[in-house]
Amino acid sequence: MKRKVLLIYTGGTIGMEKDYETGSLMPFNFEKIFNKIPEMKLLECEVTVHSFDEPLDSSDVGPEEWKMIAKIIGDFYDDFDGFLVLHGTDTMSYTASALSFMLKGLRKPVILTGSQLPIGDLRTDAKENLLTSIYYASLYENDTPVIQEVALYFEYKLLRGNRSLKYSAKYFDAYQSPNYPLLGQSGVHLNIEKQLLYRAPEHEEFKVDFHLSQDIIFWRIFPGMTLKHFAEIPKVKVLILQVFGSGTIFNNKGTENVLQKLRRNGTEIVVVTQCISGGISFGKYENSTVFNKIGAISGSDMTAECAITKAMHVFENPAFNGKFAEHFTENLRGEMSV
Repeated sequence: MKRKVLLIYTGGTIGMEKDYETGSLMPFNFEKIFNKIPEMKLLECEVTVHSFDEPLDSSDVGPEEWKMIAKIIGDFYDDFDGFLVLHGTDTMSYTASALSFMLKGLRKPVILTGSQLPIGDLRTDAKENLLTSIYYASLYENDTPVIQEVALYFEYKLLRGNRSLKYSAKYFDAYQSPNYPLLGQSGVHLNIEKQLLYRAPEHEEFKVDFHLSQDIIFWRIFPGMTLKHFAEIPKVKVLILQVFGSGTIFNNKGTENVLQKLRRNGTEIVVVTQCISGGISFGKYENSTVFNKIGAISGSDMTAECAITKAMHVFENPAFNGKFAEHFTENLRGEMSV
């Protein structure tokens, strides 16, 4: 039987073509993608296109758009064997991370991809990314989907969505998964590392959880900065601090006093690293002990994109009983090492 894939087009470079009169990039009608890539007619699966009314630059994709994508997947979950989300590259890792938490009990492939060059460009990477993503989205064995999680495919690499980050705006090989191995690579054959794939708990039925709090602030620490401004934002619900190395910050009483004041005002403080690879280890150095003193929460080796979207999903979510810290430090979707 032919597998059915729903292609959700949100916007981004992959759906652009050059206006040869102005030289500007303009979105084309993605419903006509089969004319742009006639090879799609050779695929051994049926592809249905569902486009956003207005294609969006990925910098305009946020919580409301994540909910729209999740709703489309939820509404058509029983009608399709897999889902492919075409997305601009700049914020694709945020969307992949958010969807991984919103789509509970997922047992079908949800693949995100995009491109660095427009689909009509002579040297485009769009065609390979699109065609191979469709293969991954329709990959079944013994009538069972091989991939049952949110993944990101780009330049021959399949990555766990909530482990991915964009590290290059220049090269086709634009994404990394620094703290988790690749789920697969495409070459002559489509390779999958099956032992690395995520599987939802057996008792968890598929549902879409749309909860996304926007009471989250992300702040990157830099040498010499003053923390006095933190004391002026006492209404912050969750503050994610991106600090040095394995979890260090300025070692002075002023730092501790400001952070303690925030904690007394009820702010949850999450700590993630500025390093691309590795994670947080409170107490490894003296300059990280302050976080133990104030009861901060370790972001482990989560990417910043993942920590932000996970905090948005978990904070004040009625589906999670208990304290925020308890659920934030739980490995919910394979997003952190334990």
